Amino acid sequence: MISITAILKSKPENLIEVQNLLTHLVNETRKEAACIRYDLHTSENIFILWEEWKDQPGLDLHNSQSYLQEFIKKTETLVSSPIQVYKTAQIL
Repeated sequence: MISITAILKSKPENLIEVQNLLTHLVNETRKEAACIRYDLHTSENIFILWEEWKDQPGLDLHNSQSYLQEFIKKTETLVSSPIQVYKTAQIL
């Protein structure tokens, strides 16, 4: 299993638009066969995606999906800093 944590910091004036784009992304991603978990968390204008994938080919397929590519392009000007993505391994 592969775990990913992605952190986005919305510009305050774009909070609702970013949340709407994330909602669409989550709904589409959860339909993918390799997706085990794709949860969205928030604290003020920070959004955290907690992802779990069955395998690397499934994650690679996700990364090529048009809705993910569109999300990345649309949010470039809506976030206050680049999206941070961490591929992690569980240690406990």
